[in-house]
Amino acid sequence: MDEFFEIVDAADRVIGRALRSECHGNPQLIHRVAHVLVFDRQGRLLLQKRSMNKDVQPGKWDTSVGGHLDPGETYAAAAKREMFEELGIADLPLTFLYAYPMRNDFESENVATFTTCHDGPFLFSVSEIDEVRFWTAQEIDAALSSGILTPNFEDEWARWQRHQSL
Repeated sequence: MDEFFEIVDAADRVIGRALRSECHGNPQLIHRVAHVLVFDRQGRLLLQKRSMNKDVQPGKWDTSVGGHLDPGETYAAAAKREMFEELGIADLPLTFLYAYPMRNDFESENVATFTTCHDGPFLFSVSEIDEVRFWTAQEIDAALSSGILTPNFEDEWARWQRHQSL
C-alpha cells in the first residue's frame, strides 16, 4: 500500500506531502527517516537482512532499524514505533546520536539516528526482514564495498565511527 510522507525543505520544515512511490525515485522530494543502531552488551551491532520483497535494496544487510516518519510524527516516536514494528522491541530507552541529510540519485532523506542496547530475543517482521544477526565491527569492516550491505548502511557505519572518535 502506498503511504504519504511529509516532504521537507533542507532545514527540515514540512512543505507538503507526497506518496512513497513519488519520493522513491525522485531525489527532489526530501522526506524523513529514523534509524536505530541496536547493540548488544558485547558491543556487536544488530543488522537486518532486508526482505527480497522490499522495493529498495532487497536482500541486503541494513541498519538495525530504519523507517519513514508518519505525517506529524517526531523522529523519536518513529524510532520507537519502527523498533517495535520491525524487531518487536518495546519500552527501551533510546539515545539520540546525530542527524544528517542523506542524498543520492534515488532519494533524499533527512535522517535522525538513535541507539539502544538489547541482547534479544527479536520478533522481527518477516514481511520486511529475512534475517537478523549481530555483527562485530571487524565483520562489518570486512563486508564494506562487497555489495552485501546497503549503501545507506555503509554511510551510516562511517558516520557512527566518526561519532565514536569524537
